[in-house]
Amino acid sequence: MVNVSIARRYARALLDVATEAGRADAVSEQLSSFSSAIGQSRELADVLFNPAYSREQRARVVESLLKAIGPVETVLANSMRLLVDRNRLGYLPDIARLYRDMVDAQAGRVRGQVTSATPLSAETLQSLTGTLKQLTQRNVVLETRVDPAVLGGVAAQVGSTLYDGTLRTQLEQLRRELKQR
Repeated sequence: MVNVSIARRYARALLDVATEAGRADAVSEQLSSFSSAIGQSRELADVLFNPAYSREQRARVVESLLKAIGPVETVLANSMRLLVDRNRLGYLPDIARLYRDMVDAQAGRVRGQVTSATPLSAETLQSLTGTLKQLTQRNVVLETRVDPAVLGGVAAQVGSTLYDGTLRTQLEQLRRELKQR
């Protein structure tokens, strides 16, 4: 089990340095890209997380990845090297998630997910984002998901709050009301 407090310390330190440089959002995007690239490649994750490989081998792989990604923020490159040196690459997914959450909190943003039966139009998504912004009093960044099991309507989860406007939920509520009569 990964110790989240260790990941939180690295994320906090990275945020402090990136904020001083005014590059917190850019570092967040690059860190997420870096972490997802590793998560999508089983072979790459094996080399970086497997203790059978030497620190030097992992360092070479990280340097190659940094070059392949393109121009990377200096603070991120240095942090990745530090993770290799301290043998903490296994914490990278948690560091990336916690860092993104910290940057969002600092910027007054909250992330959410909206699920619908069909893809939402840009206008509908913009309207939904505006409504959720009014409800939460924070900027909302939504990820969309299409689920054919949703008969109609949308369900939006922002933080721990679920706003369920799906047809299934509305029918269930109508059924409960009719039983009460």
